[in-house]
Amino acid sequence: MSSPARLRSRMGAVAFALAGVLFVIYEVAAPRVADQTTLESAQSWASTGWSLAHLAAIIGLVLIPLGYSALRDHLADTRNEATAAKATTIGYIGSALTISYYGAETYGLAAIGRRAVADGDATLTEVGNAFRYDATAMTVFALGLTLIAVAAVLAAVAVWRSGTLDRWSGVPLAALLVTMLPQFFLPQIGRIAWGAMVAAATFWLAAQLWNNTTRH
Repeated sequence: MSSPARLRSRMGAVAFALAGVLFVIYEVAAPRVADQTTLESAQSWASTGWSLAHLAAIIGLVLIPLGYSALRDHLADTRNEATAAKATTIGYIGSALTISYYGAETYGLAAIGRRAVADGDATLTEVGNAFRYDATAMTVFALGLTLIAVAAVLAAVAVWRSGTLDRWSGVPLAALLVTMLPQFFLPQIGRIAWGAMVAAATFWLAAQLWNNTTRH
């Protein structure tokens, strides 16, 4: 393995590992209030934890396709390169669509929350919920999550067929990203557990990429 190829693989390993850490931060740091129409909800939107959590999710969603890109380089000139390339492309598109929604939650809801708290007016939360649950916004968000899931499955297939990486190492991340949408309906402890499992899954993939460059 050439030095540039080894560097790309190790950067991909780091990207996977960092993404896992960021998903844990996302699930742990965000304050979650059951009733999203109250002043308490507005306070949660205005909090540092809310902004930190959603920024962590945004960066994590950028890093995962970077990991797929390193996987594609690892599989260059093999029959599995095309599958990894599809995972990379679809992953970037899915992340971009999903991030557009997260961006609105990160910046828009924070601004609305601060104004609602300053005015003591819980009715301002109606504005935030109006764009959160807008049909177009929800459709884009759901499409983004679907593409993220498809990309993860394709990456798992490429890993399974690689012959150089543990064939099971891509399966947990694929399974977890397929369930990214349903996990939003879990209680807080369930969501934190999901984030921790994502971290474990990305660490496994990261270790596979890193150790493979060491062996070469």
